Amino acid sequence: MLKLGVNIDHVATVREARYRGRPVGEPDPVAAALLCEEAGAHGITAHLREDRRHIQDRDVWALREKIGTRLNLEMANVPSIVDIALRLEPDIVCLVPERREELTTEGGLDVQAQVAAVQASCRRFRQGNIEISLFIDPDLNQVKAAAATGAGFIELHTGAFAEHYHDPVAGERELNRLAAAAEAAHALGLRVNAGHGLNYENVPALLRVPYLVELNIGHSLVSRAITVGLAAAVREMLAAMAGYTGGSPGPSAGPTPGTNPTKT
Repeated sequence: MLKLGVNIDHVATVREARYRGRPVGEPDPVAAALLCEEAGAHGITAHLREDRRHIQDRDVWALREKIGTRLNLEMANVPSIVDIALRLEPDIVCLVPERREELTTEGGLDVQAQVAAVQASCRRFRQGNIEISLFIDPDLNQVKAAAATGAGFIELHTGAFAEHYHDPVAGERELNRLAAAAEAAHALGLRVNAGHGLNYENVPALLRVPYLVELNIGHSLVSRAITVGLAAAVREMLAAMAGYTGGSPGPSAGPTPGTNPTKT
């Protein structure tokens, strides 16, 4: 079964738009996480950024205390956040690149350029019994580098696939890149998650990618929740993901990018 991890960062973004710097405010990302769990989500993802633009320290500690599923802490590989993660003890951390000027994570971590630094953090997390994922582009060199770090998971950055989804040729090219990266990761003993830019329209095509364990989705779910409510939005995404059998690079395994109808 393909699992759904709900990223609640965008709930915190709405709160911070009015209550930034204050100890309380609405909406509450922790309450949102609990609603997602009740609706069937398999895990909760939160990104504790260095600039604290959305998720705050109090949020991750409350999530660790209150949620009953899997807590995935997205984070930059910097000492201050590593130290927080080791004390927090999430179920898994996902190391991502981070730039202050970006609106959201814009690309995968360049593991190949910083293998030693990633290895060092992976050792610390393994000693703390915390699983590690690396958020990388679907590039075979990055997959190989990830396998050398001691991480157990990669999360494939699906942003280019999502960006080109409505172009059948470019969308198919990006889908094939994701499939090849997943195949290579599996052969190297890595487990494979995926996320970024995924929505109700493009997820059915993504199900052609093999060996997926979990999809991490945030913005599309929060956007849909404005119309139908968060629980319904989660259930609709779970329905879009249903029937995943491990995927296949072959065209018969799912719709061609740009051909399936938009969710309304």
